[in-house]
Order: sequence, then structure tokens, then C-alpha cells
Amino acid sequence: MHTPKLKPMPSGAEMREIALVAIDSFRQNRVRFALTALSMIIGTASLIVVVTIGLTGKHYVLNEIQKIGVNMIEAEYHGSGPRATPVAPDFLTLDDMRAVQREVPGVIAASPVVALVERMPLGNGREGDVNILGVLPDYRIVRNLQVSAGRFFDNDDSRNKVALITEKLAKKRFAGQDAAVGATLRISGLPFTVIGTFREGVETFGQTEVGDSTVLIPYTISRYFTGNDNVKQLYFSVDNTAIVPQSTESIRKLIISRHRPDSTYDVSNLTQVLRIITNTANALTAVLLLIALVTLAVSGVGIMNIMLVTVKSRTREIGIRKAVGATRYEIKVQFLAEAIFISVIGGLIGCFIGMALPVSVRLLTEFHIPISGLSVIVAVLVSLLVGLVFGTAPASRAAQLDPVESLRYE
Repeated sequence: MHTPKLKPMPSGAEMREIALVAIDSFRQNRVRFALTALSMIIGTASLIVVVTIGLTGKHYVLNEIQKIGVNMIEAEYHGSGPRATPVAPDFLTLDDMRAVQREVPGVIAASPVVALVERMPLGNGREGDVNILGVLPDYRIVRNLQVSAGRFFDNDDSRNKVALITEKLAKKRFAGQDAAVGATLRISGLPFTVIGTFREGVETFGQTEVGDSTVLIPYTISRYFTGNDNVKQLYFSVDNTAIVPQSTESIRKLIISRHRPDSTYDVSNLTQVLRIITNTANALTAVLLLIALVTLAVSGVGIMNIMLVTVKSRTREIGIRKAVGATRYEIKVQFLAEAIFISVIGGLIGCFIGMALPVSVRLLTEFHIPISGLSVIVAVLVSLLVGLVFGTAPASRAAQLDPVESLRYE
């Protein structure tokens, strides 16, 4: 059985000679070389920028969700199933919340939410609907609320008619947060003292129970308006993100066991939202990467075309080199090396330009744009691969030229 011999790798002296010949070729065709490398620069830079944009968007969205409260679990009553005779709603209660705190490990904070709507003056002679939420002090922890002025109420305020209002409501009603603290707000004719202003840890654009015009009062005081301890929503916070799915299921089972079988409750968390957003961001990044890779492929086609033209214009040179003893393998390596040089040099310049964008933004602004070192490595390797793949055909054509016919070529 015949075993094919492996071609020996070029020695250091041979590699130096290949490099010198390639450099001399580039000097003689500077414009051609620059235009060919430009396509690789654009493709590689776009690959780096695409990865940077994908990472930036992904990190931004994930950070925003973290601010809302990734450890938060929400339980909400949705209603009862169809029955022959109408029955009273089977709302959640404060006892449900206490049962969860006792029996579900890891729950560190909990609060009910009693929602009311009150019509009140908003300043400048205007009136509007204001959301009144009866909550416990732990609501601040669970919902990651930021107190802008004054303070949040505590357990000692459970019997006091005190309130916190949103920053936007403070500006509308009292012309500022400082003026709002200590002012009196009337809810159903009862005077409440504003002890602070607050805002959500992240802008949710009204997609939560906290709107622009929202007032927080102690849950025990809100019971005076409802006349019972029924609540529609319960919020919980656990001490570890890893146990959120398990705790969510435990809370759901516990609440269901404490109510009628036909009652429907939704117990949810942000883990699924995080997963969906992560998958969406990854899919978008993959699509953009595909576009960047197509750009690099087009650049590779450009390299192949230029190298084919180069082979044709250097036909006589190839004939002379073969006449003095150069082998087909040496000719092939020479032209393949030139294609790889063009590709890699363009790739390195493209990496520098692509990295310059996030670095300059980080230096000139307060925005923290993530930088992916892996994308640089991938970009350089892809550049090398493009030069290797698209340079093979021209190099093979150069190696197969007949030396006699090459010497006759003018």
C-alpha cells in the first residue's frame, strides 16, 4: 500500500522569501491591494460592531429587568370557573401571604397590593384619577423602589395616615418634591401626610401597577376603604435568584391548596421574561453576525478575483520561477500566502476600527459598552480562513501553469 508523502512545511528562510516576494508584489500594486484589503476591513469591523451592539442591547435589557427585581414573584387572582350558581370571588388574603412566609423557604420580603382609584386635584385647576395602593413596608424591597425625598413608611406607621407619592405626581400637585414632603393629601375626605416621594428603579412605561400618578398608603389604612382583607395581588421576594422557579411553583401549590378548586391564580416571575429576552437578543445577534459573515464572504470573492488577475498578470514571472527550479507546491504556497496576507492584514485593521468604537464611547462618555475579546479572536480566525479558502483556487491555477507556455506569455 502506497502512503502519500506529506508536503514539508516551508522553512524560516523560505517563509522570509515568500514574505519578501509578497511585499514586493503589494508595492507594485498598491491600489489593487488597498481596495482588496478594504473589503476585509469593512467586513471584519462590521463583525466586531455587530457583536458589540448585540452585547450592549442584551446587557441593557437584562440590567433593566434586574432593576425591576429579578427575585420578585407575583401572585394574582384571576377569577373562578363557571358554576351553576354564582359565588363570591375567592380573592387572595393576608393569611395567604403569611402562610407563604412560613412554609416557603427563602422568602425574605412580602407585601399585598390593594388597588383603589381616587379622583383628586392635580394642580392648575385640573383633576384626574390617581391610583391608591395599599402596601406594606416590604413593598419597597420587593419592587426595588427608590425614595427620592423624605422616607418610606415603616411598621410604626401602620396606623398612621401617611402617604408616598410618585415624583411626577409631586411635580403636578405640589410643584416639586421638596414642597410635597409634609404636605396634606386628601383621600376620600381623609387627610394623609405626604412623608416622601418615590420612583421605580427602572422606567416601565406604565406596564406595572405603579403609574405616573400613584399614591402608596399603609395596607392597614387601606382596609378602612375596602372593609375586608381581600387583595388581588401578592408580591414576594426571595434571597437567591437560583431558587426563583422552585419558589414560584411552591407558592402556586400552597395558594391553590388554600382556596376553592375552581379558582384561578397566576403565580409568575421574571425568569421566563429574562429567558425570552436573552434568546431574542442571541437570535438577533446571530442574524446580524450572519450578515457580517456574508460581507466577509463577499470580501473573500473579491480576494479570489484579484488573485486570479494577479496570477494572469504574473504568468511570465511564474514561468521564470519554474524554469529555475521552483516546484508547483512552492508556487502554490507563494500565492496562497499572498491571499492570506491580504485577508489577515485587512482583518487586523478592521478589528482595530471595530474595537475603537466601544473604547472611544467608554472613554468619552459615562456609558459602559461591553467589549468582547472573543469576537476579535473570531474575526481574526475568520479572516485567516477567508484568505485560505478563497486563495486556494488562484494559487492552484498558478501552480498548474505550464512553464513553457508561461515563458512565452506577454
